[in-house]
Amino acid sequence: MIELNGVKEHNESPLKIPASNIMMPGSEPLSSLPLPGDGASHLPDSDESSGICSEWIDTVNDLFKTGREDFDLSEAFIEGACWRDLLCLTWDFHTLQGRNNIKDSLKEFVASGRKIKFELDDSADYKQPAFLPLDFDGHEHCIQAWFTFETDIGRGRGIVKLVGEKDERFRAFTIFTTLEELKGHEEMTKNRRPAGVKDGQDHGPANWKDKRVAEQNFEDGREPTVLILGAGQGGLTLAARLKQLNVSTLVIDRNDRVGDNWRNRYHQLVLHDSVWYDHMPYMSFPPNWPKFTPKDKLAEWFEYYAMAMELNIWTSTNLTEFSWSDKDKQWTVTIERKKGDQLEKRTFNPRHVVLATGHSGEPSFPSDIKGIDDFKGDRLVHSSGFDGPKPNSKGKKAVVVGSCNSGHDIARDYYEHGYDVTMVQRSSTLVVNCETVIDVTMKGLYDESGPPTEDADLLNYSLPNPVAKSNHIQSTREILRRDAEILKGLAAAGFALDSGPDESGLWFKYLSRGGGYYIDVGTSSLIASGAISIAQGSPISHLTSSALHLADGRSLPADEIVFATGYKNMRDTARKVFGDELADRVGDVWGFDKEGETRGMWRPSGHPGFWFFGGNLALCRFYSRLTALQIKAREVGLVDV
Repeated sequence: MIELNGVKEHNESPLKIPASNIMMPGSEPLSSLPLPGDGASHLPDSDESSGICSEWIDTVNDLFKTGREDFDLSEAFIEGACWRDLLCLTWDFHTLQGRNNIKDSLKEFVASGRKIKFELDDSADYKQPAFLPLDFDGHEHCIQAWFTFETDIGRGRGIVKLVGEKDERFRAFTIFTTLEELKGHEEMTKNRRPAGVKDGQDHGPANWKDKRVAEQNFEDGREPTVLILGAGQGGLTLAARLKQLNVSTLVIDRNDRVGDNWRNRYHQLVLHDSVWYDHMPYMSFPPNWPKFTPKDKLAEWFEYYAMAMELNIWTSTNLTEFSWSDKDKQWTVTIERKKGDQLEKRTFNPRHVVLATGHSGEPSFPSDIKGIDDFKGDRLVHSSGFDGPKPNSKGKKAVVVGSCNSGHDIARDYYEHGYDVTMVQRSSTLVVNCETVIDVTMKGLYDESGPPTEDADLLNYSLPNPVAKSNHIQSTREILRRDAEILKGLAAAGFALDSGPDESGLWFKYLSRGGGYYIDVGTSSLIASGAISIAQGSPISHLTSSALHLADGRSLPADEIVFATGYKNMRDTARKVFGDELADRVGDVWGFDKEGETRGMWRPSGHPGFWFFGGNLALCRFYSRLTALQIKAREVGLVDV
């Protein structure tokens, strides 16, 4: 079963929507923004680039001077400029397209009494203003400059890309600003780190461990300001950021141990993203860490991370009661924690609740397929419940429904254990080789020779999504060219392929719908060779006691069936946990809003005091700071709850 813009399909005829363009329900289509072209005839050298950028910084600073009302941006921004702002100009995420939209936002910023000043940042060689390709193919160029900024309430960083126009003047095509700290509420790291033990200090009877236990158990009437549901990468990274901002936080998880959200998944699971892309805040993986992390190793790291970062986490714990008071701007929650043979019940009044149980939500299991209860084989589960092939099962028949990452990994696991495997492909899939993706899209950014991870993140997220999509269309062409041989083999085997929304590839398929792709780590060759069979092009009709039947009349004998059919929206999880009242009040999650920013995630949800947080390790690393800053701003009175 697939869901196309909220419409379920398994027995009926397929909807006429290309699988490459399937989006989350309600998501806005994202159009790529055309690049401006090289208008200037003169190409500046490094010295000229530095002078041009310094002049641009001075021009922009002048625009923000008190009393400036005309806001003539024509000297600093091209007509089609695009400004991506994360918490600098407002307390939300915005992508402002066009000089007039930028002008309106800046006028509002100044009219509200806000102040900002920019300063060129050339503190590292790679930050020096430089004349660089603007697009992946290298046909268009820009001067790229890093900068810092300071506002009346905080500090941050950004990147600007200046393009030359026919008058030989360089103006901003894209600008990116992101808040990184609040004045007076900076993170307690580096020079602000805790002192620990001081000579001659009277510590009293409690040592560090005693105090840590009291903090973790919220003894002596202590209350968490933030309650986070879920101790995966989302809950851990956000809790770590909040800890450094001195925001009391409790993370609860129904699993027995931190890391069980990965530990309990299928046996052969290995991350498909590289180690350089997956570092967590404050603690990078060691230099001998494998390039692709096995799920059990990641689970152990999560436990170590939680301990080292001194996070307050209660496992074997469930939320049992909750209510929100619009008057008091706080929650009343009751949670139950299993402690040995005892069940402890506690009631707290946090001001914020964060749903961090995974951006994909609840498993999407097609329980309404005709005859599903008639199947009498050895196993029928969703991929989230697959714990590996059964022993001594050589020659048995396995059917895997779904052709994305989990479906491929599980099919390969079955094959390597001697099963006769058929993959049911319900719609076309984007397939990219993992090494190709790393080499084409991450080389020099997230690799051994790349900049520090936080600087790599700044570069990675600095392009507004409409501009980034144009570049990803170009890089996807190169990926498909390099992978042409295996893709040809897949097509010959009957595997349906696509290249993502508007041919923009992996990243925008992920941001559009959260799935629909496979990062190839070996299974594609098994499909191309026929070792794993493909049943493609027909929806599922029904199940019988020993087979899965397709609508076109094909029958697939099965001893085991695994539905690698993805997950529902996080809003569905919110409805399941918190009920209709909250779910109807929050907005949709994932996909794009009208400006091209991700909906609902890491930002105000639509319900006061309630946040959605999730994504892969890299997204959690980057956006955890921004979500923590939004929560801290509300706690210190900069923003109303």
